[in-house]
Parts: sequence; structure tokens; C-alpha cells
Amino acid sequence: MAKRSRGLSVYLALAAVSAPLWRLAMARRVRRGKEDPARLPEKFGRGMAPRRPGRVLWFHALSVGESLALLPLLARAAEDSGAQVLLTTSTRTSAEALGRVGLPAGVVHQMLPVDAAGPVRRFLDHWRPDVAVVSELDLWPCLLSATAARGIPLALINSRMSAHNFAKRQRSPGLFGALLGLFEVVLVQNETSAERFAALGVPRARIEVLGPLKAAGAPLPCDGEELARLEAASEGRFRWLAASSERREAGFLAEAQRMLKAEGGAPLLILAPRNVTDGDGAEAAARARKLKVARRSRGEAITEVTDIYLADTIGEMGLFYRLAHVVFMGHSLSVPGPAQRGKNPFEAVVLDRPVLHGPEVEDFAETYAALGDAGGARCCADAAGLAAALAALGDPG
Repeated sequence: MAKRSRGLSVYLALAAVSAPLWRLAMARRVRRGKEDPARLPEKFGRGMAPRRPGRVLWFHALSVGESLALLPLLARAAEDSGAQVLLTTSTRTSAEALGRVGLPAGVVHQMLPVDAAGPVRRFLDHWRPDVAVVSELDLWPCLLSATAARGIPLALINSRMSAHNFAKRQRSPGLFGALLGLFEVVLVQNETSAERFAALGVPRARIEVLGPLKAAGAPLPCDGEELARLEAASEGRFRWLAASSERREAGFLAEAQRMLKAEGGAPLLILAPRNVTDGDGAEAAARARKLKVARRSRGEAITEVTDIYLADTIGEMGLFYRLAHVVFMGHSLSVPGPAQRGKNPFEAVVLDRPVLHGPEVEDFAETYAALGDAGGARCCADAAGLAAALAALGDPG
């Protein structure tokens, strides 16, 4: 086990007595609709699914995008190893999305326990995993330390270290370095991330650059009958998707749709906010521009007068990517407030959709640069630029 830093020692001492605080925090999240009460016991190491005899391979991903990206790998792991594969996530939305798309055979999903000593001990006592694989960078000190202390090999996969995260981690290098030192293998998305992990104390021999997992992923699943129904409802119209948009981008996107509509034709914007709770704000931004909205969460249908179809549901992005002719990747515009850093375009690209994006794509700069060089992506700095790019892509000529 890696040498324990002072910061990690203090954290673990607090984790030994923090369960009551976690219960208060989880109760508040239940009241806000951010936790499923039926699955709350899992977060405290209780009410877990049965463990089969034999080996257990444990994979962890934070939320929706990270867990869906793992599904092809989990299917392969279950098929090739014959072991039970456990997938843990931390959010209600991830559980709902996985429930909608379905898990591969041999894979079971559980909520990750809160990072307190008792829940972590009960989780590990029950599952007794033979290996633990963490995707990207969701690191919980108590859980990782307890896992390593039991001699369970740890691997970090599909990870990247942006400049923002690197600067933040450098402020507490002892704690973060101690956690990274627990991993026997660190598989990263690019060479820049490899250099940053090494600078934080990971031996270079443990680091390997494999590229982003989503680049090798299968297309997101889709309900074919529902796709046909929505295509029929919007037949003959130019459809563009704003995927993973942030609430501060809603006005920009609605304005681009208004400008595109003013050019003639009947374009349809499929607006899929990253957080479905942002639906009310997106609807208000559209109505302020005299645009007519239909919301999927309310079961409202697309009609000939619908300007924006608000796709505020969970686990249906495969449907929306296929419905669109062009995809704008959100969380990438220069808007007031905290800086945005982009979202990955692979889910659109694997379905051969041209990609538009804003200038703020720091987390995926290399990917967007390569895609742009290949003619598959274009940067749009403002609503007028986005409307012009959409008009060009929607012109059969």
C-alpha cells in the first residue's frame, strides 16, 4: 500500500465517524429529488444484490455518461471471464439511465457507498471483489484506502487530467498523490494527461496512453419504433440537436433557432439539457423569443408549429442523436459565469453526425482539433455564427 499522507490520515480519521453527517446529507438530497429513497440503503452498505459464488470484477463510474461508456467493456469482461461484474455509480440519474438501456448479461448495478468507514466496510465485506477498476477520476479516499488495504488490485482507466483539474490537484499534492499511488495501473486518454499524472507522483511505468474509451464505444441504444414515430412527426424538416447543453446556454440556443427560422423553412431544435432539471429555464428562454415548445417529459407531441422539442428525459440520447441531422455539443459556449470546458463528441461522431461546438472545449481540445482538421466539426462563437453554420449544413445544395 502506498505511503499515507497527512491529509489522507486526517480524512480517514473523519471518515471513521462521519456516517451521521452522510445520513443528513442524503436525507436532504432525497427531499430535493436527487436520490432514490428505494435505493438509499445501498449508499450505506445495506440491501445489496446477491453475490454469486466465484470471482467479482468491480467497475465504478460516476454518473450517466461515464457508466454508459463502460457498457461494452463490461459486456466483454462478463463474457470472457465468466465472473460476476459489478458496476457502481453515484447518481440517481445514472441508475435511471442504466435501467432504461439495460445492463449486459452477467452485470449487476449498485449505488456506491458513501465515503464513511461503516458503509465502505459493509460494501467490501458483501462483494469481496477480486479487482477494482475506477473510470475517469471519481476518487473517494476512504473507499480506495480500504480496498487497497484488503489487497484488492486497483486500476484507473479512461482518465484524463485537464489543466483545470491539474491546477486544482496541485494544491493538495500529498492527498491526491497518496490516492493515485494506490493504483497499480493508470490508463489515460492522452499524452498530456500522462505527463500530468506523472507530475503528481504516479510512476511513469504504471501509466499507459490508450485514448478515450468512448472513441471505441458502440452507438448509444435507441428505440427504433419511437425513432420512426418522431421522424414521421417531423418529416421534411431540418432537425438539429443541442446535446448536453448547460442552463446558461439556453438563451443562445433559442436565439440561434429564432435566427435560423427567420431565414425560412421549418427547422426543429431538439434541445437536450445536460441536467433535466434545467428544462423550465430552457422553456422560458424559448418562449421569450416567441418560439413554440413541446416537452418530452410532459408527453407533448411534435407538431408542424413546434420550434423546439425539449428532450428533458434520461437515457434517450441515442434516440435524439439519430433524429438530428446536425449536432451542436453544448457546455462549450463563452457565457457569463464559471468557464465551460466542453463535452466529448464521440456519441455524435459514431453515428456520422456533423458536429458544431463553441470555443470552450479545453477538456477535449485534441479531439476537436483532429475532428476539425478532418472536416467533421466547426466552431461557432455566437448565435449568428451557429445559425449560419446550421443553414449551410441544412442546405441540400
